[in-house]
Amino acid sequence: MSWSCADIPDQSGRVALVTGASGGLGLVTARELAVRGAHVVLACRSVERGRAVAGRIGGSTEVVRLDLASLKSVRRAAAEVRDRHVRLDLLVNNAGVMFPVDGRTADGFEAHLGVNHLGHFALTGLLLGLMSQVPGSRVVTVGSLAHRAGFGGVGADRARSGSGRRSVTAYGRSKLANLLFARELQRRLGAAGAATVSLAAHPGLSPTGLWHGDAPAVLRPVVAAGMRWLAQPPQAAALPSLRAATDPELPGGAYLGPARRFGSRGAPVPARSSRAACDAAAQGRLWELSEELTGVRYAFVPAPVPAEPAVGVCPVTGARG
Repeated sequence: MSWSCADIPDQSGRVALVTGASGGLGLVTARELAVRGAHVVLACRSVERGRAVAGRIGGSTEVVRLDLASLKSVRRAAAEVRDRHVRLDLLVNNAGVMFPVDGRTADGFEAHLGVNHLGHFALTGLLLGLMSQVPGSRVVTVGSLAHRAGFGGVGADRARSGSGRRSVTAYGRSKLANLLFARELQRRLGAAGAATVSLAAHPGLSPTGLWHGDAPAVLRPVVAAGMRWLAQPPQAAALPSLRAATDPELPGGAYLGPARRFGSRGAPVPARSSRAACDAAAQGRLWELSEELTGVRYAFVPAPVPAEPAVGVCPVTGARG
């Protein structure tokens, strides 16, 4: 079955936060949610760019400054959102870096892992209190086909390494971490009976600003050729994330990606991931490491038990009905 933006149900009354909403897939995601009635929080590193985008997409929006390379900024952004809102229906962890200029984040983490995973891990944990009792609420984590290149797993030594700036493997490990996190989050939410579910999606290939980093020279002709044959525009590449965010039929734990050309383009469908991404033990280890490195520990609040409907009692017979 083909799925498009026309299939997005009405989002009126929902509050959504999209990271990296000032460009690329995040901009498309924020725009489509706003067009369908959601109030969208654009979480952007540049407030000026975020405001410019908000003016273009219309609808009900606001901008929050968020630099995922700084846990101080993550905490400040989360506090701002909590001050402004009493609920959050949708969190789309979309922002990311690839081959960044700086090799480490402000907190000393390897840049790919620090921004793509640890920043989002901290943000989600700090905002989950606004979500866990909201029926139909979702956390959508945007992964990548590159998670299959995440050889060696994620450990404390690699999290502090400064040698991954131009490493395909380091980028792959950060995207593997995205999937491990999304699945462990779903397991813990389910065990707590929370109203929130966790899903993941990947966009396939798309010529967004993510590719503007300092890629190794040997990769540049390969990337250029791949983009010509396999890539799809951001409007199409955002569909897996949008479906994960809005399709009411999808269960927690679902993982979506494009249907055609090795998962690089096409309509969003259930996607396959690497065996490493399905390793339950690795999911748990990454969770514990992420809590240790970020200092953010999740509080899983179960959904409230629906009250039984009031039952009247006949004052004459004592019958209940």
